[in-house]
Amino acid sequence: MSASPILAPSILAADFTRLGEQIRQATEGGAQWIHCDIMDGHFVPNISYGAMGVDAANQATDRFMDVHLMIFNPDSYTESFVKAGADLLSVHVEAVAHLHRSIQHIKSFGIQAGVAINPATSLSLIDPILEEVDLVVLMSVNPGFGGQKFIPSSLGRIQALADTRARRGLSYKIEVDGGVTLDNIRSCVDAGADVLVAGSSVFAANDIPSRVRELITRMTA
Repeated sequence: MSASPILAPSILAADFTRLGEQIRQATEGGAQWIHCDIMDGHFVPNISYGAMGVDAANQATDRFMDVHLMIFNPDSYTESFVKAGADLLSVHVEAVAHLHRSIQHIKSFGIQAGVAINPATSLSLIDPILEEVDLVVLMSVNPGFGGQKFIPSSLGRIQALADTRARRGLSYKIEVDGGVTLDNIRSCVDAGADVLVAGSSVFAANDIPSRVRELITRMTA
């Protein structure tokens, strides 16, 4: 739905001893959003960072802060992430008991709200919330670790979400998170993706600004 696709580098793959520097390098290359992956060690088998990590990223840039909560009981932490600088918070359909309530709670703070969904979860489970959200985070790997390979069937799921959006006249953005590389980023855009999360593809590069420019060129050409 955006005028042009958005690249959202995930700081999960960044060197946290050089976080501010690497975020600035990504934005120098043209990254429009910064993506923050929050993991609790319960909903996913890994622990990443919390609101302090988001705050540190926010201090390094004026870019849109896209915060993905891979945690149980996200409602208890919404306010702390808003205070840390989140512009958008996404919660997992698999992790909340009352999805509409969680989305409404996020929006009560005046920021955007998204719903995230795992690769093996039927898209039908988020159908009732699509009118309410600004973003659908389509996981293209199983959440919990960076550097995983893109699940090919994700392309069909992107297309299905795009078709639903067009058929119902909705305006949510479709974000693809997991395994996005130079080789598949254009296929994701062609299928209907608006926001592309890239972690290792950006921060493992020797020249981060050049890699960001290359990814943007691939997805916009």
